[in-house]
Amino acid sequence: MMLQKFEVVSCGDDALRILCGPGDIRHDLAARLSASGSWTEIVPGKQDLCVAFDPHAFSLDAARARLLKEMSTAEPSTARERRSHALAVEFGGAGGPDLSELAERLALPQTGIIDMIEEAELSVDMLGFTPGFAYLSGLDEAVVSERLGTPRTRVPAGSVGLITGQIGLYALDGPGGWPIVGKVQSALFDKGAADPFLLRAGDRVVLRRMAGR
Repeated sequence: MMLQKFEVVSCGDDALRILCGPGDIRHDLAARLSASGSWTEIVPGKQDLCVAFDPHAFSLDAARARLLKEMSTAEPSTARERRSHALAVEFGGAGGPDLSELAERLALPQTGIIDMIEEAELSVDMLGFTPGFAYLSGLDEAVVSERLGTPRTRVPAGSVGLITGQIGLYALDGPGGWPIVGKVQSALFDKGAADPFLLRAGDRVVLRRMAGR
C-alpha cells in the first residue's frame, strides 16, 4: 500500500519520524495512527510525522515494527473531517505594526498585501514554537518577508505574523520574530474549553479584513 513507501527513522530513543513529505497525507496518517492507541503522541511537522512511544513498553525496534505494521494495514484513506475557520482580522495600525513597512519595501499598497492574504488557501501545517502557535502554508511567495532582525519580547495573542509563503497565528502572548501585519479579532485560546486551542494541524483557515476596513 502507498504508506509502506515512506521511510521511518529514529528520533531519540522514544520516537520515530515518518518522512512522508508535505500536504494532507501527514494529517490523514496522524488520524489513522491515533485510532490505534499505540502511541503517546503524534505530531505533524512540515515534511514529516513524529510518533512518540513509551520506551518502557516498547524497544525502539519493537516500536518500529509496530509502526510499519500499522502503516501497512491501515484502512485506505477516507475523507477526514477538514475543519474550516473564517477569522476576521484588523490589518495594520496598532495590531499590525509591520504592515506599512512591508508594503513600502515591496512597493505594494497595503491593500494589495491584504488582498493576497484574503485570497490565499491557507492550511495549518503544524503547531509550533509556543503553545498553539499555528504555522499556515499557502500564502503567495511573492509576498517576500524575512524575520525581524531583533525579535520582540512580547507579541500579543491573536497577532498575525507573515514571512515568505507563510502566515503565523499567535494563540498566546509571547516572544516572536515574525513581522506582524494584523490581529485576529476572535480568541484562538479558551482555557475553559475541553480543547483550548482553536486551531489544529490540517485545519483550513480563511483570513478576512474586518467589515468596513
